[in-house]
Amino acid sequence: MDAQVTKQPLNWSELGFQYIKTDTRYRAVWRDGAWSLGELIGEENIAIHEGAPSIHYAQQCFEGMKAQTAPDGRILLFRPELNAERMRRTAQRLLMPDVPVEMFVDAVKRVVSANASWVPPYGSGASLYIRPMLIGVGENLGLKPAQSYEFRVFVSPVGPYYKQAGLGTISLAVSEMDRAAPRGTGSYKAGANYAGGLLATKQAQALGANEALYLDSREERFIDEAGSANIVIVMKDGSVATPKSEAILPSITRRSIMTLAEKKLGLTTVERQIELRKEIGDFAEAAACGTAAVLSPVGRIWFDDAWHQVGEGDVAGPVMHKLYDLLVGIQKGELADEFGWTVAVD
Repeated sequence: MDAQVTKQPLNWSELGFQYIKTDTRYRAVWRDGAWSLGELIGEENIAIHEGAPSIHYAQQCFEGMKAQTAPDGRILLFRPELNAERMRRTAQRLLMPDVPVEMFVDAVKRVVSANASWVPPYGSGASLYIRPMLIGVGENLGLKPAQSYEFRVFVSPVGPYYKQAGLGTISLAVSEMDRAAPRGTGSYKAGANYAGGLLATKQAQALGANEALYLDSREERFIDEAGSANIVIVMKDGSVATPKSEAILPSITRRSIMTLAEKKLGLTTVERQIELRKEIGDFAEAAACGTAAVLSPVGRIWFDDAWHQVGEGDVAGPVMHKLYDLLVGIQKGELADEFGWTVAVD
């Protein structure tokens, strides 16, 4: 990638997390058992039949990724093959055609490369958000899979998902609603999961929280995840724990953070059930993590009609600071990528 690409005249440091139209997106159509040759297009609108299963029956899924500019001008993706595999897993659950890993990664690279002027410059605090999506299209009426599908990838420059200053803390509020049943679609990145969480997020924000926090739907005791992020907790015994549940999304960011905690910080890591009310007194630090949230320390949690402080409350703890610096350092090409996680866009 040419490091001398002229960037768009945006105030990069002031960007929020919202859609900004860029120049180019990718489109491929599956019909009669095969994918069309993917193409780059300029039109951002999708013309869709009124009977499309993605509209009526939520037969659609998506991924979230980011591209970052390294100090040497390269544009880096972070573990894109894992996003491709996760989309394939979701597609299989929803009876949609697989998007081959090679096709997925190639589409992402092509779109990012074509929109190089929209990739925020190094040091701006912004990134290029990437949204691959797969939707059921075409004529349909009964509850059955679509006969045709569209795979699309579009991008948008974004700022931080949460607007806390620096590595400031966020707050979560336990929702009285269930996000997903253990044998439902909670572990799949299906759009319907997110529509069901809009009200819980609104109610959490009305309490002064940034985001909703869900407990398990069976007993309402164990932490599942936040509305748009997984949870990682540093216990007072020095271990790093993350919830074990069949109802949460397998986060690529969380997987990477747990690896960094074990391999780079030498900490004991464990995936297990975490009982909020019983164990919150043993939380030294906590954070929400994901592509959008990155690693956002949690300072307080609302449940049982009261706020409960985590760690120092309004100050991120030392372990989360280190994990954040390691994760972002690798994603931005500031630190050596000994795990082979980053992929340069040609």
